[in-house]
Amino acid sequence: MKNLFLFLTLFVLSVCVHGQEKKQDTTKVERLEEAVVKAVRVKANAPVTHSNLTKKQLAKRNLGQDIPMLLNFLPSVVSTSDAGAGVGYTYLRVRGSDATRINVTVNGIPYNDAESQGTFWVNLGDFASSTQSLQLQRGVGTSTNGSGAFGASLNLLTDAISDKAFAEVSNSFGSFGTRKHTVKLSTGLINDHIEVVGRFSNIYSDGYVDRAFTDLKSYFLQASYIDDNTLIKALTFGGTEQTYQSWFGLTAEQLVENRRQNPYTYENETDNYEQNHYQLHWNQRFGDFWSTNLGLNFTKGEGFFEQFKEGETAADFNNLIEDDSDVIVRRWLDNDFYVANFNVNYRKDDLDIITGISYSNYTGDHFGEVIWGSDLSPGTNIRDRYYFSDAKKTDFSVFSKATFNLNPKLSAYIDLQGRFVNYETEGLTSDRAVINVDKNFGFFNPKLGFTYALNSKSNLYASYARANREPNRDDFEDNTGVEAEKLNDFELGWRFKNEKIQLNTNLYYMAYKDQLVLTGAIDDVGARVRANSDKSYRLGLEIDAAIRLSKKFSIQPNIAFSDNKNQDFITLLDGELQNIGNTNISFSPSIIAGNAFTFQPSKNLQFSLLSKYVGEQYMGNIDAESSKLESYFVNDINIIYELKPTKIFKSIVLTALVNNIFDKEYVSNGYFGSFDFDDATSPTGIRTGNFSGFYPQATINFLLGATFKF
Repeated sequence: MKNLFLFLTLFVLSVCVHGQEKKQDTTKVERLEEAVVKAVRVKANAPVTHSNLTKKQLAKRNLGQDIPMLLNFLPSVVSTSDAGAGVGYTYLRVRGSDATRINVTVNGIPYNDAESQGTFWVNLGDFASSTQSLQLQRGVGTSTNGSGAFGASLNLLTDAISDKAFAEVSNSFGSFGTRKHTVKLSTGLINDHIEVVGRFSNIYSDGYVDRAFTDLKSYFLQASYIDDNTLIKALTFGGTEQTYQSWFGLTAEQLVENRRQNPYTYENETDNYEQNHYQLHWNQRFGDFWSTNLGLNFTKGEGFFEQFKEGETAADFNNLIEDDSDVIVRRWLDNDFYVANFNVNYRKDDLDIITGISYSNYTGDHFGEVIWGSDLSPGTNIRDRYYFSDAKKTDFSVFSKATFNLNPKLSAYIDLQGRFVNYETEGLTSDRAVINVDKNFGFFNPKLGFTYALNSKSNLYASYARANREPNRDDFEDNTGVEAEKLNDFELGWRFKNEKIQLNTNLYYMAYKDQLVLTGAIDDVGARVRANSDKSYRLGLEIDAAIRLSKKFSIQPNIAFSDNKNQDFITLLDGELQNIGNTNISFSPSIIAGNAFTFQPSKNLQFSLLSKYVGEQYMGNIDAESSKLESYFVNDINIIYELKPTKIFKSIVLTALVNNIFDKEYVSNGYFGSFDFDDATSPTGIRTGNFSGFYPQATINFLLGATFKF
């Protein structure tokens, strides 16, 4: 496929060299760039709750930490990291919904893993350095491609075309051996039509947790052709990652004893994965009113997780070992993912309609190999497989969205989507349990909203959105009777903006049927276990603002209050099913707040104090005290200083980031489970016990960076 990308790049270049030299209209260029993500994004006045971040805003803290950490200060967002330093396996939750229920797209192409529905940012090392902008929509949001958004959707737009040639070299160093090295080059527009840009990065960190290292090597290459009515982009990005595992966490006792310890002792308890993406986008404008967008994608992923196991049973490994043998295994994933998107847009006066289709095809193999054993069975060869299953998933969706003015003050938004999914898998799981799934799902997802302009500075909006979502592979492994989720999302908001203040407020009510809530438990590779909650809801108020106090001072506060409940929750306790009434939904704090206080004494110097408060939350759904994560309040300092040399460099940007300046010992994530044991004092003869694990986050730490722009 690398040869395919080279061919596409050369093809674009060969076509473009004959283009006439003509200066491009900046507004038209921007519109063509935006067309790549128009099908999944909304405008500022749309009746959808959202936040935007630009390249400049992302760059302020882009010193090696993953995208979830860069989004940590947005409303209703909670970010966390297995290794504690914000590099490697990092996670994002929005309104209490985890990564399996947050739809992520890159240039409109689905990024979530088709089977697990998760988002693995560890495979997108330093991707913020190639991101032009992103939009986070909270709630159901607009129709998007891929798995449905059940808590939020996040879409990323990669680098825009640069008129001028440039080169950048960025390096950063900091605590826990963290370092980032990035080289980025652009040809600028050649003959006013062609640009090629490339980035190569290496990020390494030892991690806050002992031996929880991360080694990420990534790249981004993009060739673009543009004229007045055409934009073609051929791009590829990806890389390799190696991460020492720390997903097992610590017990409460271990946390007190030494919060940086790692229970794993096998020296190669690592995750090793390579993922490469190839995309082609063609935006074409026909006259003043019509335009089309075609997006094609191929993603190749392959890698393994290596693990040492002690004193295992022969039957669990297909009799490749003798009973009570120690064994080292590798569990592999090998998958291919194809996507085709096509949209047609008509825009004239007060009417904007976009209609599109999306089709994806995923195939993946799951298998495990024995690579060593202290007592192998006769005839066993190294790399013999002890389980195998293959999977196929197809996803087809069609949508139509329209925005139109009903009168000078009132506009309406209608969004209709049909989505049709087939998922098949057959074989054995890593536990050698039979998995045999062949399921079809058909969903209709309507959305309707209105925006009313109170005056030139403020507007009200109200919306309703319906969403449906299929279970993932792990759900089928854990429960053959698992149901698809359904959600009705109601949003009511007010926006205000003048020269000094920008204020957004919104109320939301999200009513779920069969919501797949996190049970709190994790499986034997750290994946979250989910189960249907018959009826549940999330009710909240979100407020965020940007206020200029003076020419030198500004603040950006946000706060979210929410009530997140399972209704009449039924669970197995002490050997029998019990209705324990309304309980808190796991990992859903009732208060999340953030603030950025910025002081800019001069044009080239900026100081920011970044604050984040996350209220207490439960890791399970039964309100057990042992499942509670305590609230935490952490503060970071971000300093940026830009030099403008007269020779060699166009700019030198020096950045400092001191995280957790008050040295707070806190835990932002964990797991919770239960087990049954015999107890003669219980009416059923069985008593339920609980256990918890915790992921400690780093105490005070720093990152220092310098970017040299040529």
